Amino acid sequence: MLDRKKLSESYFAKNKIVQHQIDSFNEFVDHGLQKVVDEMGVIETEISGTDEGAETYVRLGAVSVGYPVVKEADGAVDRLFPSDARLRNLTYSAPINLEMTVVQNGIESDPKGVEIGVLPIMLRSKVCNLYGLSDKELREHGEDPLDTGGYFITNGTERVIMTLEDLAPNKIMTEIESKYGDEIEIAKVFSERHGYRALTVVERGRKSILEVSFPSVPGRINFVTLVRALGLETDADIVETVSDDPEIQEFMSENLEAAHNLGVFTKEDALEEIGGIVAARQAKEYQTRRIGYVLDRYLLPHLGNDEKDRLVKAHFLARMAEACFEIALKRRGVDDKDHYANKRLKLAGNLMEDLFRVSFNRLARDIKYQIERASMRKRELNIMTVIRPDVLTQRIVYPLATGNWVGGRTGVAQLLDRTDHISSLSHLRRVISPLSRTQPHFEARDLHPTQWGRLCPSETPEGPNCGLVKNFAQMVELSTGIEDVESIKNELYAYGAIAV
Repeated sequence: MLDRKKLSESYFAKNKIVQHQIDSFNEFVDHGLQKVVDEMGVIETEISGTDEGAETYVRLGAVSVGYPVVKEADGAVDRLFPSDARLRNLTYSAPINLEMTVVQNGIESDPKGVEIGVLPIMLRSKVCNLYGLSDKELREHGEDPLDTGGYFITNGTERVIMTLEDLAPNKIMTEIESKYGDEIEIAKVFSERHGYRALTVVERGRKSILEVSFPSVPGRINFVTLVRALGLETDADIVETVSDDPEIQEFMSENLEAAHNLGVFTKEDALEEIGGIVAARQAKEYQTRRIGYVLDRYLLPHLGNDEKDRLVKAHFLARMAEACFEIALKRRGVDDKDHYANKRLKLAGNLMEDLFRVSFNRLARDIKYQIERASMRKRELNIMTVIRPDVLTQRIVYPLATGNWVGGRTGVAQLLDRTDHISSLSHLRRVISPLSRTQPHFEARDLHPTQWGRLCPSETPEGPNCGLVKNFAQMVELSTGIEDVESIKNELYAYGAIAV
């Protein structure tokens, strides 16, 4: 028979209380920073060289994070420990160094490591100065050995980044809405790529006609028109891609007829129809460019941003259309948004990655401006002088100090509750929902059966936050997503689980 006391002690002896926060931040330092830098790759400029095609740009290389330091008034640089940061109202942060290579008129300069700003450091993470110290050494540096870490220190105050609960991105969700007395079947997906989130909706309205809406498009686009523009040219291709079921194909014949009534028979017709929606009364050349930009950037961006990805997007829309028809035929029910299989948690590392991406893009624009200004004044280009680290630093430290995060979210970073040790641990293990506190989200506030073993059923505040602010169960462990999707696909191909 298991001794519960010993089991609990052995589990918590491994410091797993806030390990999910520390692991997430370590993942961000090891891979997240480099991923954001690699997404950009180069910082291009408008400076053209003497030879044709010889332009000036900056190639970005490896990024690394140092250890927390403080620069004294006399110019000395000392290691910074959390107790000093608290007492002196400092931000516990470390420098970010990025390798940059300037390419001017086809000639590459030597790669240089440049400090681009500072990054607030989570206590007890692998880049924290307390990492790996013994209890005796921790006491010498003014730290409590029982303190778990997992929080930040900005301007002397301890701040904790909340775990955010949100609907799963890139997953088709179905629901039924009532409009004008009719039931409307809807399939929607929150398509997420590089921090950008775009909602794509396919709805089956009156007379079974499907319409699609997505960002930067006013109103809705006829489904057949859109998939035809994406590369499914013939009627037979469209019907077979949606489903081989006779009842669904009958619905699709009505949709084809509606598209024919709009005068859409070919891919060119479809592009012209969409052009009249996204760029009305504009020149033909501009319409063509605008259509390509909208389809590639805003329609299901998680599937890719290139022209070659359009056919994949057409097939994905076909799956969404099939889901709408299956609901209409009572073959499937609507998805439960409160089911925990349809939820994803954003930890400190994920949220810091979103913040760093926005901040780094702003820094890149500033570098581009400084390089172009130096060129206009005929100055020699020196990468060390064009970088202003404060541009990045301010945009990272300010949200952490105020809690106002990118994407319009508030209350993401909060002042750590130090009432007692247990309240601090509870705060570090808290989960908040992005739903509005003033709206009556009754079902979202209810205890869902799938929260069993994941979330505590009783640790939630009373009042307007009830059920929207939750806490992890005592022995919960968080699984993480897989970045390398291709290797999983190859394994499935090898076992014959999916067709090539």
